[in-house]
Amino acid sequence: MEKRLFGSTGQQFPILSFGAQRIVDEHNCTEEEAIHIVNRAIDEGITYFDTAPSYSDGQSEERLGKALALQNRRDEVWIATKTHDRTRDGSLKLLEASLKRLQTDHVDEWRLHNIMTMDELDKCFAKGGALEALLEAKEQGLIKHISISGHTNPLVQLEAIERYAFDSALVALSAADHLVYSFAQEFLPKAIEKGVAIIGMKVMALGKLAPWYEKALQYTFSLPISTAIVGMESMAQLEQNLAIAKSFTPMTELEQLAFLKEIMHLATPDVLRWKSTDWVSGEWYVR
Repeated sequence: MEKRLFGSTGQQFPILSFGAQRIVDEHNCTEEEAIHIVNRAIDEGITYFDTAPSYSDGQSEERLGKALALQNRRDEVWIATKTHDRTRDGSLKLLEASLKRLQTDHVDEWRLHNIMTMDELDKCFAKGGALEALLEAKEQGLIKHISISGHTNPLVQLEAIERYAFDSALVALSAADHLVYSFAQEFLPKAIEKGVAIIGMKVMALGKLAPWYEKALQYTFSLPISTAIVGMESMAQLEQNLAIAKSFTPMTELEQLAFLKEIMHLATPDVLRWKSTDWVSGEWYVR
């Protein structure tokens, strides 16, 4: 697979990375299957694994930790996890639990999870806010890099990287996302200018782009990003994603435009729920 630089960190990752949210009972993936899928991914060169304590009440982290520990492969991978708490104390408690479930003494990347609004961003940056936890954890060696994620409003993440030199940003970059509050248009140019590593997510738009599976992956891989995480709950999905990533050729601008026209009908609040006011309201997010 093609490898790309990860911002200013000096690291490189393949264009396909592993979203561990789906290796859980909730998605009909057993622990045994999860362990096999994770190790197969590593065998095929995938080294970037994304998880969070909020994914199935920690089961995602627990299974990723077990998969790595059983084969003693922790040193082969980069683990990114998150805090959904907006306070210092709450975030540090989450990190302590994450490290236990992941069976490691550190994570390579810890990020502020899904910062949707300026108010949430202000809370994280305030005295006693979550950013204090990230800075303390890095100083203590519990984490190596500091990150932020966002699904909804690119202006929030733009403001974030103006306030602090985040190492990376995980943002919604499906083809459908391009059509409303576009991170590709509004966020990527400034993030690249600042040397921020960009990780694409929501590649399949919660399954809505499944009928265009290969095109959806090809579109996101064609963006100027470091890598894209894709959720995988079965070996078949992993193999399909690997095949597409290995044969990847960038879309031309005309091909991208044709694809966007083909899926334009999906740009509605009931499809792009992460860009509506509360994910279920049926109204577009209001800046």
